[in-house]
Amino acid sequence: MIRDDALAQLPVRSVLPALGEALDGHGAAVLCAPPGTGKTTLVPLALAGLTGSGPVRRVLVAEPRRIAARAAARRMAWLLGEEVGGKVGFTVRGERRAGPSTVVEVVTTGVLLQRLQRDPELAGVDVVVLDECHERHLDADTAAAFLLDVRAALRPELRLVAASATTDAEGWARLLGGAPVVEAAGVSHPVEVVWAPPERAIRPPHGMRVDPALLEHVAAVVRRALREREGDVLCFLPGVGEIGRVAGLLGGAPGGAEVLQVHGRAPAAVQDAVLAGGTGTRRVVLATSVAESSLTVPGVRVVVDAGLAREPRMDHARGLSALTTVRASRASGRQRAGRAGREAPGAVYRCWTEADETRLPAFPAAEITVADLTAFALQAACWGDPDATGLALLDAPPAGALAAARSVLTATGAVDADGRPTDRGRRMARLGVHPRLARALLDGAREVGARRAAEVVALLSEEPPREYGDDLAAAWRSARRGNDAYGARWRAEARRLESALRSVSEEPAAAASRADTSGTGDSDDAVAGLIAALAFPERVARLRGGASYLMVSGTGAELGDGSRLRTAPWLAVAVADRPVAAASARVRLGAVIDEETARAAAGSLLDEGEEVRWSEERRDVVARRVARLGAVELTASVLNAPDRGLVRAALLEGLRREGPGLLRWGAEGAALRQRLAFLRRELGEPWPDVSDEALLARADEWLGVELDRARRRADLERLDAGAALERLLPWASGDAVRLAELAPERIEVPSGSRIRVDYGGEQPVLAVKLQELFGLHETPRVAGGRVPVLVHLLSPAGRPAAVTADLASFWRDGYRSVRAELRGRYPRHPWPEDPATATATRRANARR
Repeated sequence: MIRDDALAQLPVRSVLPALGEALDGHGAAVLCAPPGTGKTTLVPLALAGLTGSGPVRRVLVAEPRRIAARAAARRMAWLLGEEVGGKVGFTVRGERRAGPSTVVEVVTTGVLLQRLQRDPELAGVDVVVLDECHERHLDADTAAAFLLDVRAALRPELRLVAASATTDAEGWARLLGGAPVVEAAGVSHPVEVVWAPPERAIRPPHGMRVDPALLEHVAAVVRRALREREGDVLCFLPGVGEIGRVAGLLGGAPGGAEVLQVHGRAPAAVQDAVLAGGTGTRRVVLATSVAESSLTVPGVRVVVDAGLAREPRMDHARGLSALTTVRASRASGRQRAGRAGREAPGAVYRCWTEADETRLPAFPAAEITVADLTAFALQAACWGDPDATGLALLDAPPAGALAAARSVLTATGAVDADGRPTDRGRRMARLGVHPRLARALLDGAREVGARRAAEVVALLSEEPPREYGDDLAAAWRSARRGNDAYGARWRAEARRLESALRSVSEEPAAAASRADTSGTGDSDDAVAGLIAALAFPERVARLRGGASYLMVSGTGAELGDGSRLRTAPWLAVAVADRPVAAASARVRLGAVIDEETARAAAGSLLDEGEEVRWSEERRDVVARRVARLGAVELTASVLNAPDRGLVRAALLEGLRREGPGLLRWGAEGAALRQRLAFLRRELGEPWPDVSDEALLARADEWLGVELDRARRRADLERLDAGAALERLLPWASGDAVRLAELAPERIEVPSGSRIRVDYGGEQPVLAVKLQELFGLHETPRVAGGRVPVLVHLLSPAGRPAAVTADLASFWRDGYRSVRAELRGRYPRHPWPEDPATATATRRANARR
């Protein structure tokens, strides 16, 4: 019997006529309705004609999470006074409760994508509701784009509703071709904001790590809220691990409050108990962001918000994809706070400062802009748009991320060189797992049988609990024995994958036979390692010492203390993340393999050939015949007769790395380089640039002959760089012959000495004993008379006595003071009163 009283209390009822008119007129609409208004429950029932007099239509509701899909179906069935599986049903991965009489079916967005690929027309479906589209999950954005294609080309009569509590209504309206926006007002009660930051500094989150001090503080705030407020407490935490730790800290919650945990991995019975409401005992519900908008938790009057969330991130440089902990956006904070005011006035305790609030991002990042796009790229290819350029998306996929995804698909044989899906790729897409795991399932089943391959892939599709350890084979054995919620989900997923594998196999009978007999002699460790290596070939890793490994991708990997995997020569790394500022990834889950398995799984990365390169370690040319698996060296032997061109390139690389100082310059060569640098600075062209960068860029011109003869570093060190540098002189223009005139190596002074000029500074320097310049009235000049030299006047002992660029001025004004200071110290040397007319000399008076 329909519960009309409950339906009448849902605020969205008032906009149902407007929504119907929008769909009748345009075929699509954007529905904005706050949480608790009935957009997820009443709207699908009304569109299906189950709560009024309208025609019966089949409605498909897409939810981003399995827990939300089950909860929505249960709530709608309750409103109709029925059990799930009748007029209202649901389908999520591994579970279906729907039948011939089902009119409203709730599915996850992943299931919707699978159906669209199998049946683009969605035969029999009249309306599709994309719920919680504000969360910007990649599957939801992709499904919306595909549905718009279906409406444009195949089913213009298919109705489409984008529904959300808080969303970019204008953006979605534009995406839906100018669809009307229908807004429903919610019944919201005031929510008091209590700022409750920790008293001491908290380390910011990085990777999956959250400062334990923050979790202790959150538990303390929950106890405070229980003391200060009435009603149940809903506490938002980023993940399952943090929920478990806070639950442990709340063992003795005030007043004997019941502590419940809500997340995607929680048992269905626990989820049902939380969503059904309290039984008289106060409750503390610890939840992930799944409770922000997708679920209604009755009885909540207080929200405690840790201010964190988990979002997917892809490190393309290292090939690592994982969830990471981030600060929750302001939009998420509003959603969370609103949970306290659903049924009565409430309060939200925010575990950060009011000043921090202004620095939070406005909205969560759209998943398409930050996540691994391999699955998206395969979906787009199978849809017929490999580049995704024709898809209607709110945010375009980043070109680099899409290219990286395409390279993975090409390597696994899912797409051809043009990005079009192969038959294998289409089978992979129908398996309902990430393309990497689909590849491992297809190829692994041929080696170890469908059942064992499916069991390991099921482990990889939902990472086992941390208490299972980091050894994939051991985790597999634990899952077999386990009677926990994870074990039940794992068994169901393994059965689904085995069935899906048979349905897409080219030879079903053979696949079924292999499921029971193939690979029975292989150990669990060997099977787990093979499947993990097939799924993540670029993460195959070789031991390089201690607990440190090098993956074939070039990324280092470290095992945790006490890991059972330590000292294994080879690993297949299934799950890894990279802590902030860490050079290596941290292995979360892996399996022991041997080199043969590594070569087989990562065969596309195997390369054998001659390697001639400059070694930073040896600081010399290394010539070897090498076999490599990506960045991992397998074998190497000395190459006795390397290709001369490769040697030349290696020597040039050495020069680029170590600079021209690697060559033998000598005093004459260094002086020539300084003279040329001076002329380039003062006169410009045609005098060559002899800076390090310029010399390296023109190394072929002035070192060509010597480089052709050289074989190793020692040959470069014997090379006369000064003689080679003369090749860069401007011989063609004829200016080279003026080098001695414009930048003379030596200048003859009145004493007859030829004194070397130092061109190493900003101004040429002539360092000469003062007595040798007697009689010289004008300062010598170079660069065609443009630049006076800087004269360093030396004492008879060769020590600096004065510096001048104007000799005439010095003889007139500065000489007297120098004469007075030095004549007593050097009495045997001439100190005439008039140096301008005196005779220059190199000797003392006695020898004269």
